[in-house]
Amino acid sequence: MADIAAFRGILYTKKAGAPEKLLAPPYDVISDEERVRLAALDPHNSVRLILPEGSGDEKYTNAARDLNEWLRAGILARDPEPALYRYHQTFTAEGKTATRKGFICRIRLARFEERIVLPHERTLAGPKADRLKLKRAARAHLSQVFGLYSDPDRASDKPFEAIEKTAPVLSGRTSDGVEQKLWRLTDAAAQEEVIKILAAEKVYIADGHHRYETMLALRDELRAESANNPRSSVEYGTIFLANMDDPGLLVFPTHRVVHGLESFDAAAVVEKAQQFFEVTPMEIGSVESVRDELAQRGKARPTFAMVAGGQIYYLSLKRDVNLDAVPSLQGPEVLRTLDVTLLHALMIEGILGIDRAAQEKQTNLRYVKDTGAALSLARDPAVQALFLMNPTPVAHVKAVADAGEVMPQKSTFFYPKLASGLVINPIVPSEEV
Repeated sequence: MADIAAFRGILYTKKAGAPEKLLAPPYDVISDEERVRLAALDPHNSVRLILPEGSGDEKYTNAARDLNEWLRAGILARDPEPALYRYHQTFTAEGKTATRKGFICRIRLARFEERIVLPHERTLAGPKADRLKLKRAARAHLSQVFGLYSDPDRASDKPFEAIEKTAPVLSGRTSDGVEQKLWRLTDAAAQEEVIKILAAEKVYIADGHHRYETMLALRDELRAESANNPRSSVEYGTIFLANMDDPGLLVFPTHRVVHGLESFDAAAVVEKAQQFFEVTPMEIGSVESVRDELAQRGKARPTFAMVAGGQIYYLSLKRDVNLDAVPSLQGPEVLRTLDVTLLHALMIEGILGIDRAAQEKQTNLRYVKDTGAALSLARDPAVQALFLMNPTPVAHVKAVADAGEVMPQKSTFFYPKLASGLVINPIVPSEEV
């Protein structure tokens, strides 16, 4: 199954300064304004590597230049011995404080059809082309894919217990309020314990599908330079692995905003939806009341809500509905039990006619994670409808991936996001793992 390995990562040194000024969120959640703010924090902030400045393809060359200059200047340094990097994120969400634990390692890259590393969402072409150019220029994996594995007994935590009692090599609170801590596990016996546990497991991509696919593409490009050595570092990507049975693992929903349709009639949409759903109109109320109502209804049946024309409609799948005639819901039964697949198949594609090409381009559909922000957007005259979701349970993510299926884009939002700039994985074709 999963073939993971320790590696000699590239980390910020003490010379670089405070982690709070050096770390950044993942590239795909950083707005133009946020990029400016992060870059102003420190001339060596990792945003300059993951979202480099420059015109056209020049920006990728600039990222490679900065990476090499920071290494020469001692801002970054490569570790002298291989490590598994223990990573904790302590955060507060929905009134509760939790710590998500995992570790960063190399993982042998395998195509999805090999059924070792499994996706759960569709991907988009544009981000993959951008990330491939960046990796190709930098000759490094600058950030991690986020993967999950199943370990109900949490045996994989035990090899890390000793180092967690020591001072972390990196510690700081980032601008999102998340406390970030990183340790190096260099003990070979402890590393081997972790590697053996993962060797029996599949890995499920939680976040970073585009990054994983670009790792595969770059591997294929560089195999000639490694003489097809199966232990070459080009055969491995970088991943953060978390136990899906860890209570610190939190998933938020991603809501859908519909806009730009040539014609939209909320009453007609509701009428058509009644073929599949029991539709309950209500007053919108507070953010908390909407979230609670969705959660309660979602315990009984697949449920989402539509906000349009100042009204909220809760749509719960009918108990005796016949879905046999819906092409995109053919296949494993799990597809017929997920809020997000039902929303896309029956409402977004079936009733509203927003096909997958338009979804990829976000021509008529965009995404927002915060429920309060989503409800505020619903008051915008340019917004025709808002679809509010419950979080997708991790067990459903696993079931979809195990069935060889994928969900629509933005079906899950694992909180918090991984910080960028923690550990860089250099790609050296002549170097063996």
